[in-house]
Amino acid sequence: MPTEQRLAPSQTPDSPDAPDTTGSGAERAVRRTGWAALRPLVLRLHFYAGVLIAPFLLVAAVTGLLYAASFQAEKVVYAHELSVPVGKAERPLSQQVADARKSHPEGKLAAVRPAPRPGDTTRVLLSDVPGVSAGKQLAVFVDPYTGNVRGALETYGSTGALPLRTWLGSLHRDLHLGETGRLYSELAASWLWVVAGGGVALWIGRKRRNRGLRALALPDRTATGRRRTLSWHGAVGLWAAGGLVFLSATGLTWSAYAGANIGELRESLGQATPTVSTAVAEHHAGQGGSAGMSGMPDMPGRGNAKGSRPSGAAPADVGIDKVLRTARAQGLTNPVEIGLPTDKGTAYVVKQVQRSWPEKQDAIAVDPATGKVTDVSRFADHPVLAKLTRYGIDLHTGTLFGLANQIALAALALALIFLILWGYRMWWQRRPTRDRALPFGRPLPRGAWRQVPLPVLIALVPAVAVVGRLVPLLGLSLVAFLAVDIALGALSRRRRVPATTAG
Repeated sequence: MPTEQRLAPSQTPDSPDAPDTTGSGAERAVRRTGWAALRPLVLRLHFYAGVLIAPFLLVAAVTGLLYAASFQAEKVVYAHELSVPVGKAERPLSQQVADARKSHPEGKLAAVRPAPRPGDTTRVLLSDVPGVSAGKQLAVFVDPYTGNVRGALETYGSTGALPLRTWLGSLHRDLHLGETGRLYSELAASWLWVVAGGGVALWIGRKRRNRGLRALALPDRTATGRRRTLSWHGAVGLWAAGGLVFLSATGLTWSAYAGANIGELRESLGQATPTVSTAVAEHHAGQGGSAGMSGMPDMPGRGNAKGSRPSGAAPADVGIDKVLRTARAQGLTNPVEIGLPTDKGTAYVVKQVQRSWPEKQDAIAVDPATGKVTDVSRFADHPVLAKLTRYGIDLHTGTLFGLANQIALAALALALIFLILWGYRMWWQRRPTRDRALPFGRPLPRGAWRQVPLPVLIALVPAVAVVGRLVPLLGLSLVAFLAVDIALGALSRRRRVPATTAG
């Protein structure tokens, strides 16, 4: 009679670390040179990355879930500032800016976002306002029909995030710890694709004997105990893997270290995002600058409304109303932001700021002295990688497809949370039932890399080196794991040697 191979207490026939006892010896030998040889290494990496990196991933998932909900919450919390009753006709944009400056003369006028739709307010953006956090602006919300100021709030970034979304965005990005805190989110994003990809490979490999789609994509509801947890972990992970890899890749594009490397790579390939030049013609230098806008009352550093000036002073420019008409003639439809000249010799910059589909990212520069367009940037002409980066970031942040995008992100965040909890539960369920001193399952055995065929190992080393160079936190943490693992292995061997000698 053939003898039955005995399994360790933690190795049930359906556990991922159980030995493969199916097939003939020849078949098992073939498998050991293929996936069977690589599987222990993938399993060990997936296990340790899950145990050690999962806390970072869990924080990123929870904060990401909150951020996905912040777009709709923002509309409710700041409804008074964002919306007004629709009136008969809008006041000239320059007059709306003047109304805002009457209520808030502090700081410098930086940009204006005209009301994009009927019933929306106009945002007048002020910089260098006392009491406003560095890197943020004060947005003054003006009723475009009456000129009444509806309120003023801090705003951040190109999407115009208000305090609630800004706070949650910073929590997700850096835990409000500044540049140091960004390491947590970059570490999570660096490992997320590794954990997700390894999990998919392990799940498909485990189900290779049952090729039915149902066995792969649906959990086994008849299973119990650890098998049930594993079934849910694998099935949900398979569904979520593509989205998790996408979140990892797009999150890295604006991370601290990997993001800088990706930016340098794009620039070397000629795929950087184009920008309009703000420099005006040489013979206009010193004439435009920060001159006043036609139709607006006197403001410090902005000239005067009538265009009269003392001898030698800079003349009034063409005004923000004409700049907006020029932008409309160039096809820049709402929503737009009009950036004012920053100093002498620079132009107005009008850019579309719609991040939902279809993207509106055209931009023009307008000479303040003549009102002529000095430079144009069309999103349709952007390099392929620049477009893909824009799409990826907007999809990652939940703006590309609006509410549907935000619901999908929330579902991915919830899936990741449950995957992590199921992973820790499986670790706890793997503990030996007869050894209650161990609160969790024993770690997977060392030496998995020795089972990898030499040609595969030779190919893996440079590939891992390239990835580690491009994604530094992944490379450094992988080296740290390896060093700790080697040290623990050496310590374990030293402890066994005296015991063997004494025996």
